[in-house]
Amino acid sequence: QVVYYTYSDNRAGKTAQQLYGDFTGVLQCDGYSGYNLLGATVTRVGCWAHVRRKFFDDACKIKGQPTITPPLKLLDQMFHLERGWRDLTPTKRKELRQEQLKPVIKQFWQWCDQAVATPKSRLGRALTYAQNQRSALDRVLDYGEIDLSNNATERNVKSFVIGRKNWLFATSPAGAQANAIWMTLIETAKANGLDPRQYLE
Repeated sequence: QVVYYTYSDNRAGKTAQQLYGDFTGVLQCDGYSGYNLLGATVTRVGCWAHVRRKFFDDACKIKGQPTITPPLKLLDQMFHLERGWRDLTPTKRKELRQEQLKPVIKQFWQWCDQAVATPKSRLGRALTYAQNQRSALDRVLDYGEIDLSNNATERNVKSFVIGRKNWLFATSPAGAQANAIWMTLIETAKANGLDPRQYLE
């Protein structure tokens, strides 16, 4: 288990190219356009949590109470299935995805294909995001090793974002690069069940 942080002072696609230029394999990521520049050696798998988040935002009312819309209900069904398969082998999980998850994903896309919304509405933006990621999202059915979402990565990024406001020099390039190195060591230690302080010492 490795958690790796890197620093870039912009969101240009060249950062993704530098990071994954020699990588061959499966990369699970969100819809960030910088990943579009990666070569054919990288197979992209989408993140269903990012899709759910956008439909959830659409379902929220003014008072902040979500309404269970048809796409949200289907997305929740997907995650419910996946929670039951968390501890299974990749082979068994792939088998169950083909049998049980695939029909739910098919229903989701059928709903999206028939939905009508203005492009700038919350629903319109959610539909556009999902449709643009369709091929990458469907690939989760092909790999039992890959999660339905990249929430594990999101959680690791969150710890960095929450902490950096408290860290001296975090907003300088040198400070951000140093933080990336330290966070890589600390979060990797934690991912492997080690005490970060003892590991660093």
